Amino acid sequence: MSVFEHEEFSDHECVCFISDQPTNLRAIIAIHNTVLGPSGGGIRFFPYQNSEQALCDVLRLSKAMTYKFALAGLPLGGGKSVIMGNPKTDKTESLLEAFGKAVDRLGGRYTCGEDVGMSPDDMTVIHRQTKFVAGLPGKSGDTSPPTAYGVYQAILAGVSKRLGREDLTGISVAVQGVGNVGWHLCKLLKEAGARIYVADVDKEAVLKAVDAFGLETVGVEEILYLDTDVLAPCALGAVLNDRTIHKIQAKIICGAANNQLAEERHGKMLMDRNILYIPDFVANAGGAISGSRDVTGASESEAKQRIEAIYATCNQLFSFVEKERIPMNEAANRLAEEVIRSKILYA
Repeated sequence: MSVFEHEEFSDHECVCFISDQPTNLRAIIAIHNTVLGPSGGGIRFFPYQNSEQALCDVLRLSKAMTYKFALAGLPLGGGKSVIMGNPKTDKTESLLEAFGKAVDRLGGRYTCGEDVGMSPDDMTVIHRQTKFVAGLPGKSGDTSPPTAYGVYQAILAGVSKRLGREDLTGISVAVQGVGNVGWHLCKLLKEAGARIYVADVDKEAVLKAVDAFGLETVGVEEILYLDTDVLAPCALGAVLNDRTIHKIQAKIICGAANNQLAEERHGKMLMDRNILYIPDFVANAGGAISGSRDVTGASESEAKQRIEAIYATCNQLFSFVEKERIPMNEAANRLAEEVIRSKILYA
């Protein structure tokens, strides 16, 4: 199958396959849309089973970045990159520098940042070969805290809409995945008085969260089906699918993981079950907003205001859903596409 016939191809402007034999680099950079501005998006370093899985991921993620920037009111387009390999064993400085050279050859059409398997220090290594890097230490830095803060704002909006509550005291939240973003989300939820359940395949991450916040732990599969007010997927995607949706008991789904819906049709299934789903590219935009400071020149306080505006964006989506009687993911897609067509940003 060629890229053009791929089911996740959505008129992407550019898809680059990168190979560097001396460093064993195998990567893909996808630029989805640059109507609003040059593309930006994180680097996901992940042990994909094969190149088809990597291509599927980068195509979906880059499109989501286009929509994320559009709804966040930022003059940027959507891009993403994936590096095939285990970041714990395959990541080397020479490999990262080779990737930096590939980014630089794009001449500014794509600015990279950190994502799964990457860190601000890794971005410093890439920066040796290209200036088109966001998330550097001393600048926007680690995007995990602002990502978590954005998800927190979306949860507040969802709780207000679905439960009629303006605070999270006593609200039960199941957090699947307590890596960097999940950990910071748990911190915010704990400070707000929520009752939190956590699960992660990484036992050390779970212990760290329990030691810090005194949370309750459950199994990684069980967490999806707890009878809680909120389910917050903060690990990898496609957790909302034909197998899981009919067993979910949470009233609200709002988390940091990208591509939570295995397919777009699953948004309708959630609506039919009266589960309020807040699309991931709306809720997790905080990291992109913060990282974009290195490109847009926005101040930290301006970025924080945009992240807090995620609450208002959620309310706008709720109103649109009620008017059009469509699933939340479809509403978010339509609003983002409207921004791109009109080239008029919300914020």
